[in-house]
Amino acid sequence: MEAFPLKKIALSVLSLLLSVTLLVTASPVQQANAAQKQTELLISAAASLKDSLDVIEKQYEKAHPDIKLTFNYGSSGTLQKQIEEGAPADLFFSAGKKQMDALEKQGLVTGSKNLLLNDLVMIVPSDSKKKFTTVKELTDKSIKKIAIGQPESVPAGQYAKETLETRKVWDALQDKLVYAKDVRQVLTYVETGNVEAGFVYKTDALISTKVKIAIRVASDVHSPIVYPAGVVSDSKHSAEAKAFYAYLQTAEASSIFVKYGFSLPK
Repeated sequence: MEAFPLKKIALSVLSLLLSVTLLVTASPVQQANAAQKQTELLISAAASLKDSLDVIEKQYEKAHPDIKLTFNYGSSGTLQKQIEEGAPADLFFSAGKKQMDALEKQGLVTGSKNLLLNDLVMIVPSDSKKKFTTVKELTDKSIKKIAIGQPESVPAGQYAKETLETRKVWDALQDKLVYAKDVRQVLTYVETGNVEAGFVYKTDALISTKVKIAIRVASDVHSPIVYPAGVVSDSKHSAEAKAFYAYLQTAEASSIFVKYGFSLPK
């Protein structure tokens, strides 16, 4: 009499176990399908933008779960060359107008705008006892090494060179100059004490406790420091790239950039 109910219960348990097994087995497939629905946007951005874009990345992906942002950071000149050589990118965010203009002239980027402004500063290690009132004091014998970005490829290096030329000390400092691949490498050289001074953006100086600003460079001794951005013409995800580009110009994104020391064009 009791065998039938027990058999029925056993079959029910077996059926339940099979259902759970099928559900677990299907789960990775479902996850894979969900991942396939995400669109990955490749953003080539100047190294000095990293900290602010790290915050923007989290906020944007949270609001747009179908978008995955991947950033390629480097000097604007290096990023320009990569795009010219066909490297994949959906949007270019430069720290220099020259690099953006070159790409637009070739039709490789369209519709760029200057989204941000920055300032050039001279930094020294935080424990430095040396006081500066002008960059001309870099010619002093006590100063052995000065770091700047490669002027040909690093906009901050270009602005530093223009500053030193305007102050008529560029030639006198040639033996002291240490060239870096991007502005963040300049920051590292100063942080580690490998150089006595270096030229970076104000935004770079503000993120480090190991350096201090020795001189705020006057804006009239170098070209305007602007950050243009534009969608890459060969983007495979043009609509999504344009949407992210539009977001970078919103009040929400602008507030993040300002928090990290950038200013906005009037």
